[in-house]
Amino acid sequence: MNILADKTILLGVTGGIAVYKAVDICSKLTQAGADVRVLMTHSAQKFVSGLTFGAISGQQPVTDLWQLYEGEKIGHVTLAHKAQLFIIAPLTAHTLARLALGMGDDPISATALSTTAPLLLAPAMEANMWQHPATQANLQTLMARGAYIVGPESGRLASGASGIGRMSEPADIVEHARTLLGRNGPLSGLRITISAGGTREWVDPVRFMGNRSSGKMGVALARVARDQGAQVTLIYGSMSVAPPLGVRAVPAIRASDMLRVTLELLPETDVLISAAAIADFRPVVTHDTKLKKDTGAGIQLERTPDVLKAVGERRQELGMPKLVVGFAAETSDLLQNAQRKMASKNLEMIVLNDVSATDAGFGVDTNRVTLLTRDGAVESLPLLDKETVAYHILHRVRGLLGRQSIGWSPGVGSVLP
Repeated sequence: MNILADKTILLGVTGGIAVYKAVDICSKLTQAGADVRVLMTHSAQKFVSGLTFGAISGQQPVTDLWQLYEGEKIGHVTLAHKAQLFIIAPLTAHTLARLALGMGDDPISATALSTTAPLLLAPAMEANMWQHPATQANLQTLMARGAYIVGPESGRLASGASGIGRMSEPADIVEHARTLLGRNGPLSGLRITISAGGTREWVDPVRFMGNRSSGKMGVALARVARDQGAQVTLIYGSMSVAPPLGVRAVPAIRASDMLRVTLELLPETDVLISAAAIADFRPVVTHDTKLKKDTGAGIQLERTPDVLKAVGERRQELGMPKLVVGFAAETSDLLQNAQRKMASKNLEMIVLNDVSATDAGFGVDTNRVTLLTRDGAVESLPLLDKETVAYHILHRVRGLLGRQSIGWSPGVGSVLP
């Protein structure tokens, strides 16, 4: 279920103060189950000892080109063939230039020349070095060969100045690693639109009607779909978590916004998963100024637009999406209410959860759901973390589509968002 588990990932570490972030990257990848092999330049070892990376990864880091010949035959070639991803973080201007020139006399450059694995580069250097025409030309050369670039970011630099050149954060680099590893996954080629979070219906400039949805389930679905190669769009309302990297994120705060954005995206959606907690009611009048206490009682309400009903009507005209999945957040008569909703909204599948439970549903990291499909199948899942729940939901989506894995072939690289 975890895209990083059992993957062989090379982590090239070059000499810069951002080496401390590479330690965190190594830790995050290792904890996720990846087999991390660290390669270091001599300059990198001036900042952090190879012992640190060895203790974290459980593998002796490669710190010298000749070291590769001691334990394995033509060691850099063996490592290169094992690798499913090669991350270089931090990437200095010096190593960037060496890679662009095709040099191969250190562990990182020699292995980079030998591997066909995707190359994920995280530059880190002073602003003037980053903006220098030579650096930018070298960057374009590597991108033309298929390398992917993440960062650098703007902020405080090692010199004490502020500007562009900070290495991206480890968590972001790991997210991009997940995206690259999943490109040829079982959902590759599919366009999946997911809604997440709660809506807010404004009473006045400072008050709104809302609900307890955190958006965690929708975000988990977006991450797992991305990890399996799908082109994901996340329509999000009020959430306590950020949209994941590698997906297109479109804000939609009110129910009317959810309706408008969802309908706009239908022609480019193969699968729609409506996980958002969309408000059923809204104030008839939204006031331009703050209501005083003595005038706030007795607010008149009206029904919000029914997004899934509108989707069903437009779907008949477009023939898209191929499959629609809804969610039913219930507190009583769970199965009956979910089956009724699935039938009335013409859904292929509905995910039922009891939001009255304290350990599942709104605002927590776990969920206990039942998956119902139009053919009458009912599958109850135990309490699981939301990413595992997302995996089960998308596995069922694949089954309903009769989905087989689609291969992926590399092309020109890019700067990752």
